[in-house]
Amino acid sequence: MTEPSDWSLLRSLLAVIRRGSLSAAARATGLTQPTVGRHIDELEAGLGVALFTRSQTGLLPTAAALALVPHAEAMEAAFAALVRAAKTGGDATQPRGVVRISASEIVGTFVLPPILSDIRKRFPNIVIELVLNNRTDDLLRRDADIAVRMVRPKQHGLVARRLGSIPLGLYAHRDYIDRFGLPDTIEALATHHVIGFDRDDHSARSVASAQLPISREIFSYRVDSDVAQVTAIEAGLGIGGMQKAMANRNPALLPVLADHVAFELDCWLAVHEDQKDSAPIRAMFDGLAEGLTRWVSEGKS
Repeated sequence: MTEPSDWSLLRSLLAVIRRGSLSAAARATGLTQPTVGRHIDELEAGLGVALFTRSQTGLLPTAAALALVPHAEAMEAAFAALVRAAKTGGDATQPRGVVRISASEIVGTFVLPPILSDIRKRFPNIVIELVLNNRTDDLLRRDADIAVRMVRPKQHGLVARRLGSIPLGLYAHRDYIDRFGLPDTIEALATHHVIGFDRDDHSARSVASAQLPISREIFSYRVDSDVAQVTAIEAGLGIGGMQKAMANRNPALLPVLADHVAFELDCWLAVHEDQKDSAPIRAMFDGLAEGLTRWVSEGKS
């Protein structure tokens, strides 16, 4: 029996386990289907074990294949770190390279641009990649270099810094209030036009379920995009939740039920411990921490 030493073989193994077929693994890796199949054959021959069994739904990994997954993923992470280090190399005084940042739709659209603009003035050689979504990107798999998160990161191998808590509340445009007035109790919200989620209720329930009766039926304007909800509030479509610091910048927005409804979200910055000493990543992390701390403080005023 020979031992496999080619990373491409293990890369194909992970792709087949994750995708369930040779054809899907080939599309994911950019290889041809015969090449992926040959890689699996070489691994099985080298290890002397069967790695997959065929079923009606595709290829099923054997216990031997599943036992290899954590070790192959460790190699995957190490290889990604090697590639990223090559791209983001540079000295500490003039960092250059690519830094990929993950943030929520709201933070990436309304909060980060002026902060990143300040960072760009100080470090013009850093290329910024911004990933906007409301899920938690896996820094261990290098989906991003730095993540701005509203929950404390729980993965091992991450360095995280809590920057404070961001106040949120309910707001409405003056035009809406002129037409429909203001509710004076939480129960009275049922008689108003309320802006909220359509099918994805995860964000709303994690933030507001302790204080508000959250259900799709109470909303007369439904959209799953947080940005679209904010723009709807600003257009006078109804009452909705948003960050206090964002609302403070628009004098046409007024708080609703401020004495009854108030939420807070923790703000965290996270980076993989293997990347924290990279010059461009360190510069970006420190700049983000500085700018986001100011933003958090603005919401307290």
